[in-house]
Amino acid sequence: MQRVIFHVDMDAFFAAVEQREHPEYRGKPLIIGGLEGRGVVSTCSYEARKFGVHSAMPMAQAERLCPQGIFIQGNYPLYRAASHEVFEIFHAFSAVVEPLSIDEAFLDMTGMEQLMTSPHDYAVKLKATIREKTQLVASVGIAPNKFLAKIASDLEKPDGLVEVPQEEAGIRAFLWPLSVSRIWGVGKKTEQHLLTLHVRTVGDLAKLPEAVLRKSFGEKTAAQLRALSLGHDDRPVAPRGPQKSIGREETFLTDLRTDEEIARALHDLAREVGWRLRRASRKARTITLKVRRGDFHTWTRSKTLARPTNFDDELYAVAKQLYHDLHPAGGIRLLGISGSNFDESEELALFGEEANEKKEKLYGVVDDLKKRFGKNIIK
Repeated sequence: MQRVIFHVDMDAFFAAVEQREHPEYRGKPLIIGGLEGRGVVSTCSYEARKFGVHSAMPMAQAERLCPQGIFIQGNYPLYRAASHEVFEIFHAFSAVVEPLSIDEAFLDMTGMEQLMTSPHDYAVKLKATIREKTQLVASVGIAPNKFLAKIASDLEKPDGLVEVPQEEAGIRAFLWPLSVSRIWGVGKKTEQHLLTLHVRTVGDLAKLPEAVLRKSFGEKTAAQLRALSLGHDDRPVAPRGPQKSIGREETFLTDLRTDEEIARALHDLAREVGWRLRRASRKARTITLKVRRGDFHTWTRSKTLARPTNFDDELYAVAKQLYHDLHPAGGIRLLGISGSNFDESEELALFGEEANEKKEKLYGVVDDLKKRFGKNIIK
């Protein structure tokens, strides 16, 4: 049976979500990332990319290239909520979904011929469903394996749809004219080395004598490059197991030294982790604190609760107590809080259930406001 693999990649995802939530950003160069110190660009809209801005670029350089841009700090809970919407659609279209990141995944469509008139038409339907339900745009690559599908999804962005032929001759006609940098594992150094061997395209690589490849890169890497240059990739689409922990950590521009600074940082982290746990419909029984001093000495301390929680105030109380018990001397470079040991079947409490229900409702209202207006709407 021939495999049919989709790679779905959301276009400029963070920027697209912001433009969906803020009409005033639409059609304008939007740049998202760290706004203080040595901040870098997380992502940017296609309007900003026209000025040469790209992800991982220092924010100062982005400001020089695009001074008229709109620069904002990322709202990651908002992006995770949008990602959840998108992945629900992925799972509605395929029983086998392998997430690669918050905004892209492989979908295995093998054996689903009865559900589709053709893979191309099914991809059109998938893209239309994503646009209708989320107001976001996706690019899709269709191919007989993961390697080719991922290349295909990137070729006609934004709003792309590229299908790679199933037969060997069609695969080579698609793949061989492309730059050798398209191959997984070929970074700048490897590409420069290949250029010295007169290898510029994937086709050049496929035609390079195996002895030359082995001499230049070793047996294992040579075999991988050879297989990919021929479009061969046997890896299955592999869904990931359930998430084992949910957390957040922050490295500070300057070391924290006062109790007030540390308490405020722990409070902010607890709010973020509580929000993430509730978005994932999880309650954590074990709370872990991570502390890194300015000299990079690092500690982790955990506490397992009698009753699991995803409430900000309870997370903060545990983290603060763990920090107090640790009492590290010196400036603090990093703090982190995470929840694990999720409880899927929480037992009802005999006492205090009414108060717990009130707190659930309160956080439900808070989370709804955060989802609509951003995580910083309530302090």
